[in-house]
Amino acid sequence: MATNVSDSDLENGVAIPTVNKPMPSEAALLAPTKERLVSLDTFRGFIMLWLAGGAEVMRSLHAVGNNYILNLLVYEFDHTPWQGLRFYDCIWPSFMLMVGISIPFAVARRSKTQSETQMTWHAVKRATVLFLLGSIRESLSLGHPYLIELSSALQPIAIAYLAAFLLAKKSVRIQVAVASLILIGNALLLAFVPAPGIRAGTYELNHNLVNYVDLLFLRQHWQVWPYAPEGWGTILSTIPTVSTTILGLIIGELLMSSRSKKRKVSIIAATGVACVTVGWILSPFIPVVMKMWTTSYGVMTAGWACIIFASLFWFIDVRGHKKWAMPVVVIGMNAIFIYLFMSIIPIRKIVGVFADPIAGKLGSFGELFSALSVLLVAWLLLFWMYRRKIFISA
Repeated sequence: MATNVSDSDLENGVAIPTVNKPMPSEAALLAPTKERLVSLDTFRGFIMLWLAGGAEVMRSLHAVGNNYILNLLVYEFDHTPWQGLRFYDCIWPSFMLMVGISIPFAVARRSKTQSETQMTWHAVKRATVLFLLGSIRESLSLGHPYLIELSSALQPIAIAYLAAFLLAKKSVRIQVAVASLILIGNALLLAFVPAPGIRAGTYELNHNLVNYVDLLFLRQHWQVWPYAPEGWGTILSTIPTVSTTILGLIIGELLMSSRSKKRKVSIIAATGVACVTVGWILSPFIPVVMKMWTTSYGVMTAGWACIIFASLFWFIDVRGHKKWAMPVVVIGMNAIFIYLFMSIIPIRKIVGVFADPIAGKLGSFGELFSALSVLLVAWLLLFWMYRRKIFISA
């Protein structure tokens, strides 16, 4: 891992301008440049916000009161137990999409100074680092060395990033064909391939082909994993994540094109609406199950991720409203760091030593205060790093 990140490191989704340059003013930092999109940094920070404590803030609202709005927020900021879709289920696909969006920009820059072999080797190294970071996170979490990170983001991102990079200089037709074949293949696999004791087309909790394959290869690990009863898949469910990253790759190429910004927004938004519609049409036949990453789930969440990004791109890069994004950009610029930090360091316990005595005196608002305290501490740490030009990249 490094703290001195060059402009060419954007493709990992967290890199920023070279840190040995003088620190620009806030307005200058958020001004549009040829090198990066403020909306992409904001998108990354907005999604990471919920993993950095924002979701806990929303969930804590259940103790504040009982009305439609509060209940809806609490509902949307937790994963669907099995079938269905909530906002929180779109977090992971959003990361897969933004990784793909950043690739064309990085390839365009690196191609000026590096050969195809050098760029490929760089991508392989980056994917390997991301994969091993996932291994470290899983091992520290469970207290024993594990190579495979069960149903989490870093290793699928590593695999999807490398796959999308290898397609970066292919035609859009080939990219669309590969993404489509992956999704179609995944749908056909789950619909028509049985397993011992499991009929084809079964989408039941912990009784499906995805679960069977995980138990076949990862049983020892799976049996000690605390989230196993929730039905999270790993091996087969990683494959269709590549399609979302390829869609991001196509969007990144669109953003680099000579089309007007308004036209780009229209295309991205229309793509998002189309994907959500297709996912909804498929849902009666292929249930929307995040923990299996069914095709309907993959298409629908890719659509929602496109809609979120299109909204941010329109508001920030088209309409020019940039200054408001700074608090969120601070999170996005150190996304991998805060993801690992929140996963490994017992920050909630540490902050609770000081926050809980106060929270105990606040009645129904105590839980909200504790959650806000954790989020504030995480953000202040990121802001401290931002001000000191400490940006950590895989």
